Amino acid sequence: MILEDIMKKSVIAVSPLEPIKSALSLMNQHHIRHIPIIDSNQKIVGIISDRDIRDVSPSIFHQDEHLEDLEKPVQTIMTKDVITGHPMDFVEEAAVIFFDHKIGCLPIEKDNKLVGIVTETDILYTLVQLTGAHQPSSHLEIRVANQTGVLADVAVILKKFNINIASVLIYPEQDVRYKILVFRVQTMDTTRIVSELKKNGYTVLWPSDQEFLHE
Repeated sequence: MILEDIMKKSVIAVSPLEPIKSALSLMNQHHIRHIPIIDSNQKIVGIISDRDIRDVSPSIFHQDEHLEDLEKPVQTIMTKDVITGHPMDFVEEAAVIFFDHKIGCLPIEKDNKLVGIVTETDILYTLVQLTGAHQPSSHLEIRVANQTGVLADVAVILKKFNINIASVLIYPEQDVRYKILVFRVQTMDTTRIVSELKKNGYTVLWPSDQEFLHE
C-alpha cells in the first residue's frame, strides 16, 4: 500500500506570514494537530504543531498576558527542516520514518508542491488493517527454519482446513537459523491447526499449551 491511498488530500495549510492566532483557530476548528506552512507556489517551507503554539500561548493563569505573541507570524515558531514523503512511498517505509524521527505527521510532496498529509493515526490505522487485527480472527505464532519455501509449506497445512489467512508477518529470531511466522487466521478454533502443525514438526509459540488449558 502506498501513501497516496491513505493520505488526506484536503490539507489545511497557511502562509509563513499568517498570525499564530489564526493557525490556533484553524487547529481548533478542524481538530488537527499540525499545519504545514507553504509559500505562494505551494512549496512546503515549514510546519507547526499544537505543541509549538502551546509554547507561545498564555497559560490559563495568565490569559491576558503576552497576547501580542499570538499576533506574530507563524514563521517565527515553525520548524523549517521538514521531513516529507512522496505519494508513491510505501506505508511501511513511512512508518519507519515516524518511528526514527519521532514525528506526528508527514506532509506529502509531489513536484515540490504540497499534495497531502499523513498523520501517525493514519499510519496506525492502516497497519491495523494490514495485519487484519480488526477482524474476528485468531493469532498463530510458529517458529520455523530460516529457509526458502517454509512459508508456503505452512500455508499448505492451513489450506487443508479451508481457513483463510488474513495476514502474515515474519519476525527475525535471535538465532539466525530460525524465524517466526505470525499468522492472523479467520477462525476462532485453532486446536486442530496447532495439532497438525506440531505433527509436522513445527514449534507453535502461540497458542501455547497453557492457553489451551485455560479454554
